[in-house]
Amino acid sequence: MDRDLCVRCNAADGDPFFEQTDRLYNTTQRQFQMVRCRQCGMARLSPPPPASALSAYYPDRYWFDARGDQLSRIAESYRVLVLRDHIAFIEGAYRHAKATGPVLDTGCGGGLLPGLLRKRGIPAFGLDSSLTACALAWSGNGVPAVNGDLNKAPFHPRSFALITMFHVLEHLHHPAAYLGAARDLLRDDGRIVVQVPNRASWQALLFGKNWNGFDVPRHLQNFRAEDIQALLEHSGFTIMRRKFFSLRDNPAGFATSLAPRLDPVARRVRGLPSNSLHLAAYAVLAGLGLPFALLEAAFARGSSVMLEARKR
Repeated sequence: MDRDLCVRCNAADGDPFFEQTDRLYNTTQRQFQMVRCRQCGMARLSPPPPASALSAYYPDRYWFDARGDQLSRIAESYRVLVLRDHIAFIEGAYRHAKATGPVLDTGCGGGLLPGLLRKRGIPAFGLDSSLTACALAWSGNGVPAVNGDLNKAPFHPRSFALITMFHVLEHLHHPAAYLGAARDLLRDDGRIVVQVPNRASWQALLFGKNWNGFDVPRHLQNFRAEDIQALLEHSGFTIMRRKFFSLRDNPAGFATSLAPRLDPVARRVRGLPSNSLHLAAYAVLAGLGLPFALLEAAFARGSSVMLEARKR
Protein backbone atom coordinates (compact mmCIF):
# COMPACT_ATOMS: atom_id res chain seq x y z
CA MET A 1 0.00 0.00 0.00
CA ASP A 2 1.28 3.49 -0.84
CA ARG A 3 2.26 5.44 2.25
CA ASP A 4 0.31 8.62 2.99
CA LEU A 5 3.25 11.03 3.15
CA CYS A 6 3.99 14.45 1.71
CA VAL A 7 6.13 13.99 -1.40
CA ARG A 8 7.98 17.25 -0.77
CA CYS A 9 9.07 16.87 2.87
CA ASN A 10 8.06 13.27 3.74
CA ALA A 11 5.91 14.43 6.67
CA ALA A 12 2.79 12.45 7.60
CA ASP A 13 0.69 15.10 9.33
CA GLY A 14 -1.83 17.07 7.28
CA ASP A 15 -4.71 19.41 8.01
CA PRO A 16 -8.02 18.76 6.20
CA PHE A 17 -8.46 21.15 3.29
CA PHE A 18 -11.71 20.04 1.62
CA GLU A 19 -13.62 17.02 0.31
CA GLN A 20 -14.58 16.55 -3.33
CA THR A 21 -15.72 13.85 -5.75
CA ASP A 22 -15.05 13.35 -9.47
CA ARG A 23 -16.61 16.56 -10.76
CA LEU A 24 -15.25 16.25 -14.31
CA TYR A 25 -15.80 12.67 -15.50
CA ASN A 26 -18.24 11.40 -12.84
CA THR A 27 -16.47 8.04 -12.54
CA THR A 28 -17.43 7.74 -8.86
CA GLN A 29 -19.63 9.35 -6.21
CA ARG A 30 -17.04 8.74 -3.49
CA GLN A 31 -15.77 11.78 -1.60
CA PHE A 32 -11.99 12.20 -1.37
CA GLN A 33 -10.18 14.30 1.23
CA MET A 34 -7.52 16.88 0.40
CA VAL A 35 -5.06 17.83 3.14
CA ARG A 36 -2.30 20.41 3.48
CA CYS A 37 1.01 19.29 4.93
CA ARG A 38 1.59 20.86 8.35
CA GLN A 39 5.31 21.08 7.71
CA CYS A 40 5.63 22.53 4.17
CA GLY A 41 2.07 23.37 3.12
CA MET A 42 1.90 21.16 0.01
CA ALA A 43 -1.52 19.58 -0.66
CA ARG A 44 -2.35 15.96 -1.46
CA LEU A 45 -5.21 13.46 -1.46
CA SER A 46 -5.23 11.67 1.88
CA PRO A 47 -5.37 8.76 1.91
CA PRO A 48 -4.37 8.39 -1.74
CA PRO A 49 -6.29 5.85 -3.82
CA PRO A 50 -4.18 2.70 -4.15
CA ALA A 51 -2.52 2.11 -7.50
CA SER A 52 -4.80 -0.90 -8.07
CA ALA A 53 -7.88 1.37 -7.94
CA LEU A 54 -6.68 4.27 -10.09
CA SER A 55 -7.58 2.77 -13.45
CA ALA A 56 -11.27 3.08 -12.56
CA TYR A 57 -10.89 6.87 -12.51
CA TYR A 58 -9.26 7.07 -15.95
CA PRO A 59 -11.96 6.45 -18.55
CA ASP A 60 -11.01 4.98 -21.88
CA ARG A 61 -10.04 7.75 -24.33
CA TYR A 62 -10.01 10.51 -21.72
CA TRP A 63 -7.19 12.05 -23.78
CA PHE A 64 -7.93 14.09 -26.89
CA ASP A 65 -8.77 12.14 -30.05
CA ALA A 66 -9.42 14.05 -33.28
CA ARG A 67 -10.72 11.05 -35.22
CA GLY A 68 -14.38 11.10 -36.01
CA ASP A 69 -16.70 14.01 -36.65
CA GLN A 70 -16.06 17.51 -37.91
CA LEU A 71 -16.29 19.02 -34.41
CA SER A 72 -13.34 16.88 -33.30
CA ARG A 73 -11.30 18.06 -36.26
CA ILE A 74 -12.15 21.69 -35.46
CA ALA A 75 -11.09 21.09 -31.86
CA GLU A 76 -7.80 19.61 -33.08
CA SER A 77 -7.09 22.70 -35.19
CA TYR A 78 -7.68 24.82 -32.11
CA ARG A 79 -5.31 22.65 -30.03
CA VAL A 80 -2.59 22.95 -32.66
CA LEU A 81 -2.96 26.73 -32.45
CA VAL A 82 -2.84 26.97 -28.65
CA LEU A 83 0.06 24.52 -28.35
CA ARG A 84 2.35 27.09 -29.96
CA ASP A 85 3.61 28.46 -26.66
CA HIS A 86 4.38 24.92 -25.44
CA ILE A 87 6.31 24.24 -28.63
CA ALA A 88 8.24 27.51 -28.31
CA PHE A 89 9.16 26.72 -24.70
CA ILE A 90 10.34 23.22 -25.65
CA GLU A 91 12.35 24.50 -28.59
CA GLY A 92 14.05 27.00 -26.28
CA ALA A 93 14.98 24.26 -23.82
CA TYR A 94 16.22 22.06 -26.66
CA ARG A 95 18.48 24.88 -27.90
CA HIS A 96 19.77 25.59 -24.39
CA ALA A 97 20.90 22.01 -23.83
CA LYS A 98 24.47 21.25 -24.79
CA ALA A 99 23.39 17.64 -25.24
CA THR A 100 22.15 16.44 -28.61
CA GLY A 101 19.64 13.70 -29.26
CA PRO A 102 15.92 12.99 -29.30
CA VAL A 103 13.06 14.27 -27.15
CA LEU A 104 10.78 12.00 -25.10
CA ASP A 105 7.25 13.21 -24.31
CA THR A 106 5.95 11.28 -21.31
CA GLY A 107 2.20 10.90 -20.96
CA CYS A 108 1.98 11.64 -24.68
CA GLY A 109 -1.68 10.62 -25.09
CA GLY A 110 -2.56 10.69 -28.78
CA GLY A 111 0.83 12.18 -29.66
CA LEU A 112 -0.22 15.61 -30.92
CA LEU A 113 2.61 17.51 -29.20
CA PRO A 114 5.50 15.21 -30.21
CA GLY A 115 3.98 15.06 -33.69
CA LEU A 116 4.22 18.84 -33.94
CA LEU A 117 7.83 18.69 -32.76
CA ARG A 118 8.66 16.13 -35.43
CA LYS A 119 7.15 18.40 -38.09
CA ARG A 120 9.57 21.10 -36.90
CA GLY A 121 12.56 18.81 -37.35
CA ILE A 122 13.01 17.73 -33.72
CA PRO A 123 13.22 13.94 -33.29
CA ALA A 124 10.49 13.21 -30.74
CA PHE A 125 9.14 10.01 -29.24
CA GLY A 126 6.18 9.29 -26.97
CA LEU A 127 5.56 7.24 -23.85
CA ASP A 128 2.13 6.53 -22.37
CA SER A 129 0.55 4.02 -19.99
CA SER A 130 -2.35 3.49 -22.42
CA LEU A 131 -1.79 1.10 -25.31
CA THR A 132 -4.72 2.67 -27.17
CA ALA A 133 -3.18 6.14 -26.84
CA CYS A 134 0.16 4.86 -28.15
CA ALA A 135 -1.56 3.27 -31.14
CA LEU A 136 -3.26 6.60 -31.88
CA ALA A 137 0.06 8.45 -31.59
CA TRP A 138 1.55 6.11 -34.20
CA SER A 139 -1.40 6.09 -36.60
CA GLY A 140 -2.74 9.62 -36.14
CA ASN A 141 0.38 11.72 -35.62
CA GLY A 142 3.26 9.58 -36.92
CA VAL A 143 4.91 9.45 -33.50
CA PRO A 144 6.88 6.36 -32.41
CA ALA A 145 5.25 5.74 -29.02
CA VAL A 146 5.98 3.15 -26.37
CA ASN A 147 3.41 1.73 -23.99
CA GLY A 148 4.89 1.67 -20.50
CA ASP A 149 6.06 3.47 -17.38
CA LEU A 150 9.11 5.73 -17.24
CA ASN A 151 10.44 3.81 -14.25
CA LYS A 152 10.58 0.69 -16.44
CA ALA A 153 10.94 2.28 -19.87
CA PRO A 154 12.81 0.21 -22.48
CA PHE A 155 15.45 2.88 -23.15
CA HIS A 156 19.16 2.93 -22.43
CA PRO A 157 20.46 5.41 -19.84
CA ARG A 158 21.44 8.79 -21.27
CA SER A 159 19.29 8.30 -24.38
CA PHE A 160 17.60 11.72 -24.54
CA ALA A 161 18.57 15.37 -24.75
CA LEU A 162 15.17 16.50 -23.43
CA ILE A 163 12.25 14.90 -21.59
CA THR A 164 8.86 16.61 -21.30
CA MET A 165 6.20 16.01 -18.63
CA PHE A 166 3.03 17.99 -19.26
CA HIS A 167 0.52 17.33 -16.48
CA VAL A 168 2.06 14.03 -15.42
CA LEU A 169 3.63 14.45 -11.96
CA GLU A 170 0.39 15.42 -10.21
CA HIS A 171 -1.03 11.99 -11.11
CA LEU A 172 1.73 9.98 -9.41
CA HIS A 173 2.13 8.43 -5.98
CA HIS A 174 5.90 8.85 -6.19
CA PRO A 175 6.82 11.77 -8.47
CA ALA A 176 10.38 11.97 -7.10
CA ALA A 177 11.07 8.43 -8.33
CA TYR A 178 9.70 9.38 -11.74
CA LEU A 179 12.00 12.41 -11.89
CA GLY A 180 14.91 10.20 -10.86
CA ALA A 181 14.15 7.83 -13.73
CA ALA A 182 14.01 10.80 -16.12
CA ARG A 183 17.38 12.05 -14.86
CA ASP A 184 18.94 8.66 -15.60
CA LEU A 185 17.59 8.78 -19.17
CA LEU A 186 18.96 12.27 -19.85
CA ARG A 187 22.34 12.94 -21.37
CA ASP A 188 24.82 15.19 -19.59
CA ASP A 189 23.43 18.74 -19.49
CA GLY A 190 20.09 17.38 -20.74
CA ARG A 191 16.94 19.32 -19.96
CA ILE A 192 13.52 18.50 -18.57
CA VAL A 193 10.35 20.51 -19.19
CA VAL A 194 7.64 20.04 -16.56
CA GLN A 195 4.17 21.55 -16.34
CA VAL A 196 1.76 21.12 -13.42
CA PRO A 197 -1.32 22.97 -12.15
CA ASN A 198 -0.40 25.75 -9.73
CA ARG A 199 -2.36 25.58 -6.45
CA ALA A 200 -1.14 29.08 -5.59
CA SER A 201 -2.98 30.50 -8.61
CA TRP A 202 -5.74 33.07 -8.53
CA GLN A 203 -8.00 30.56 -10.29
CA ALA A 204 -7.54 28.12 -7.39
CA LEU A 205 -8.43 30.92 -4.98
CA LEU A 206 -11.45 31.97 -7.05
CA PHE A 207 -12.98 28.53 -7.62
CA GLY A 208 -11.93 26.76 -4.42
CA LYS A 209 -12.52 23.01 -4.44
CA ASN A 210 -14.24 23.33 -7.84
CA TRP A 211 -11.01 24.51 -9.50
CA ASN A 212 -10.26 22.29 -12.48
CA GLY A 213 -6.61 21.96 -11.42
CA PHE A 214 -7.54 19.79 -8.44
CA ASP A 215 -9.18 17.19 -10.75
CA VAL A 216 -10.14 14.84 -7.90
CA PRO A 217 -9.40 11.91 -7.73
CA ARG A 218 -6.84 11.76 -10.55
CA HIS A 219 -4.53 14.44 -9.14
CA LEU A 220 -2.91 12.87 -6.11
CA GLN A 221 -0.48 15.77 -5.63
CA ASN A 222 -1.29 19.48 -5.77
CA PHE A 223 1.79 21.60 -6.31
CA ARG A 224 2.55 25.25 -5.86
CA ALA A 225 5.48 26.62 -7.87
CA GLU A 226 7.71 26.38 -4.79
CA ASP A 227 6.72 22.72 -4.28
CA ILE A 228 7.59 21.55 -7.79
CA GLN A 229 10.82 23.57 -7.75
CA ALA A 230 11.88 21.95 -4.47
CA LEU A 231 11.08 18.49 -5.83
CA LEU A 232 13.07 19.10 -9.02
CA GLU A 233 16.07 20.43 -7.11
CA HIS A 234 15.98 17.50 -4.69
CA SER A 235 15.89 15.14 -7.70
CA GLY A 236 19.13 16.49 -9.18
CA PHE A 237 17.97 19.35 -11.40
CA THR A 238 18.69 23.08 -11.54
CA ILE A 239 15.78 25.39 -12.41
CA MET A 240 16.49 27.49 -15.51
CA ARG A 241 13.14 29.09 -16.43
CA ARG A 242 9.57 29.40 -15.17
CA LYS A 243 6.42 30.32 -17.09
CA PHE A 244 3.00 30.87 -15.52
CA PHE A 245 0.87 31.08 -18.65
CA SER A 246 -0.31 28.35 -20.99
CA LEU A 247 -2.57 29.33 -23.87
CA ARG A 248 -3.76 25.73 -24.08
CA ASP A 249 -4.46 25.13 -20.39
CA ASN A 250 -5.14 28.30 -18.42
CA PRO A 251 -8.18 29.77 -20.26
CA ALA A 252 -9.61 26.27 -20.84
CA GLY A 253 -9.16 25.46 -17.15
CA PHE A 254 -11.17 28.58 -16.30
CA ALA A 255 -13.99 27.37 -18.57
CA THR A 256 -13.96 23.82 -17.21
CA SER A 257 -13.96 25.06 -13.62
CA LEU A 258 -17.12 27.05 -14.37
CA ALA A 259 -18.90 24.42 -16.47
CA PRO A 260 -17.30 20.95 -16.41
CA ARG A 261 -20.18 19.46 -18.40
CA LEU A 262 -19.24 21.69 -21.35
CA ASP A 263 -15.67 20.41 -21.46
CA PRO A 264 -15.43 18.60 -24.86
CA VAL A 265 -13.45 15.61 -23.56
CA ALA A 266 -15.70 15.30 -20.51
CA ARG A 267 -18.79 15.25 -22.72
CA ARG A 268 -17.32 12.43 -24.79
CA VAL A 269 -16.26 10.46 -21.71
CA ARG A 270 -19.68 10.87 -20.11
CA GLY A 271 -21.46 9.87 -23.31
CA LEU A 272 -23.19 13.25 -23.62
CA PRO A 273 -24.17 14.49 -27.09
CA SER A 274 -22.07 17.35 -28.45
CA ASN A 275 -22.84 19.89 -31.10
CA SER A 276 -21.55 23.23 -32.32
CA LEU A 277 -23.51 25.10 -29.62
CA HIS A 278 -21.76 23.21 -26.83
CA LEU A 279 -18.37 23.88 -28.42
CA ALA A 280 -19.19 27.56 -28.97
CA ALA A 281 -20.37 28.00 -25.37
CA TYR A 282 -17.17 26.43 -24.07
CA ALA A 283 -15.08 28.65 -26.37
CA VAL A 284 -16.90 31.76 -25.08
CA LEU A 285 -16.15 30.82 -21.47
CA ALA A 286 -12.49 30.20 -22.33
CA GLY A 287 -12.36 33.56 -24.11
CA LEU A 288 -13.83 35.27 -21.05
CA GLY A 289 -11.18 33.56 -18.92
CA LEU A 290 -8.27 34.68 -21.12
CA PRO A 291 -7.83 38.21 -19.64
CA PHE A 292 -7.99 36.78 -16.11
CA ALA A 293 -5.45 34.09 -17.03
CA LEU A 294 -3.08 36.69 -18.50
CA LEU A 295 -3.41 38.90 -15.42
CA GLU A 296 -2.75 36.15 -12.89
CA ALA A 297 0.25 34.97 -14.92
CA ALA A 298 1.70 38.49 -14.92
CA PHE A 299 1.80 38.28 -11.12
CA ALA A 300 3.32 34.75 -11.16
CA ARG A 301 -0.02 33.32 -10.04
CA GLY A 302 -1.04 31.56 -13.25
CA SER A 303 -3.12 28.40 -12.99
CA SER A 304 -0.24 26.35 -14.35
CA VAL A 305 3.52 26.58 -13.99
CA MET A 306 5.92 25.37 -16.67
CA LEU A 307 9.59 24.91 -15.82
CA GLU A 308 12.78 24.16 -17.68
CA ALA A 309 15.39 22.43 -15.53
CA ARG A 310 18.93 21.23 -16.28
CA LYS A 311 20.35 17.91 -15.20
CA ARG A 312 23.10 18.46 -12.66
